Amino acid sequence: MLPRFLRPARGLPGVLLGLGLAVAAAKVSESPEEEDGKKRKNRSAYNEAIARSRELLKRVKDEVGSPGIVVGVSVDGKTVWTEGLGFADVENRIPCSPDSVMRVASISKSFTMTALAKLWEEGQLDLDAPVQKYVPEFPEKEFEGEKVAITTRLLVSHLSGIRHYEKDIQKIRKKIAKKSPETLSTENTTEKENRENNIGSKSGENDKTKVSGTTKSKKGVAKEPEEFYVKDKFDSVMDSLQLFKNDPLVFKPGTQFLYSTHAWTLLSAVVERASGKKFLDYMMQMFRDLGMKNTVPEEHEPIIYNRARFYNFNEKKRLINSPYVDNSYKWAGGGFLSTVNDLLTFGNVLLYAYQAQKVSEFLPGYLKPDTIAMLWRQVPNTEMSWDKDGKYAMGWGTVEAKQDFGHCKLQKHYVSHTGGAVGASSVILIMPEECNSMLWDSHTVSPPRGTVVTIMVNMQGTGLNSTALKIALEFEKARLVD
Repeated sequence: MLPRFLRPARGLPGVLLGLGLAVAAAKVSESPEEEDGKKRKNRSAYNEAIARSRELLKRVKDEVGSPGIVVGVSVDGKTVWTEGLGFADVENRIPCSPDSVMRVASISKSFTMTALAKLWEEGQLDLDAPVQKYVPEFPEKEFEGEKVAITTRLLVSHLSGIRHYEKDIQKIRKKIAKKSPETLSTENTTEKENRENNIGSKSGENDKTKVSGTTKSKKGVAKEPEEFYVKDKFDSVMDSLQLFKNDPLVFKPGTQFLYSTHAWTLLSAVVERASGKKFLDYMMQMFRDLGMKNTVPEEHEPIIYNRARFYNFNEKKRLINSPYVDNSYKWAGGGFLSTVNDLLTFGNVLLYAYQAQKVSEFLPGYLKPDTIAMLWRQVPNTEMSWDKDGKYAMGWGTVEAKQDFGHCKLQKHYVSHTGGAVGASSVILIMPEECNSMLWDSHTVSPPRGTVVTIMVNMQGTGLNSTALKIALEFEKARLVD
């Protein structure tokens, strides 16, 4: 059976399919003058898209008060725009650039999902086995007196019942109970887009780690959780499990959704045991294989060229340096640094794999097309907090193509993940070309086909998904210029 992006639209007559192939063949016979004219027209369209998108970013930067913002856009696998606005380091007046290295926060989950998918493809990981098969140190769990199983598949979709940063289990359950069955959320959508699901925490310290106190909230916004500001360095991912492994579950696994970075810390232990390598060693090898030369774990000792500084506002609305944190307790869920160029590379690796076919002209993708389709397929009982039109999948949020009424809202298919860290916010968005009206001809088109957008800012609490979506749509219009 043909993959979804190669299937004709439902009800499309075979004659139109043939016409589509004829059009594709006709493109091969375009004269050099016609091709040159088309290229100039495309460049002009992209220049217009860049100008409009740059103006949008300036407005966003001014609105949220971010010192700096960096953007990258690729179309059909080619980078068409990267730019930095403002400052990566305010004190030393160092401007942002496409080489600026920033915290990607929860985009780290999408990195880790790729590693898990590779292990699954290679037969080293069973997604549906209890995690104790790989991490026996993690205690077996009960919910309301019933023994329950937590699997990798549940963990990657935030259905495990493992808590996030909030320690008060009853408090979390009360929040969930107040929500309708349709949303099953622990925060309202606006707050979660702005703070990337960081639930306020009650006072107290875990016996393994010392954490800073909560910051005072602005009016109407919940306090930052204590575990968001962990300062201690953990020597291994197994040590970091001590933060939460003995805590009760919030709900029975598989029944509800609760965004949990701690669940991804457990997944880093799964990667270690399934691969037989230390988590960071495995990830660094994967980044090398993918061509992501500037993506590294955030450690304080190494010299990392072009590393930005990170900022927040105090109660007097003055810009301040963000407090010191150590992200070694959450490598898999929020601990990596990267650049927009590396994030574009990552997005196009997955887009190519999603579209690559088993024909001699194409090299195989890093993952198989069916694997990517599985990762990007919406999972029941989940939510995509940064876009209410979508749901969470496996390490990604997914919005499906949809149009209910003629000349009304057209919802494009895309996948994305946002990130919110101490002093930083981020997003990566992939909008694949969905070829429903004609078959791809390997002589005229090749993957990746579609648009990838990534944005990073060195300011905490900045929702970026809607901005990335607007930019993606601008460049989608430009790429469709005849």
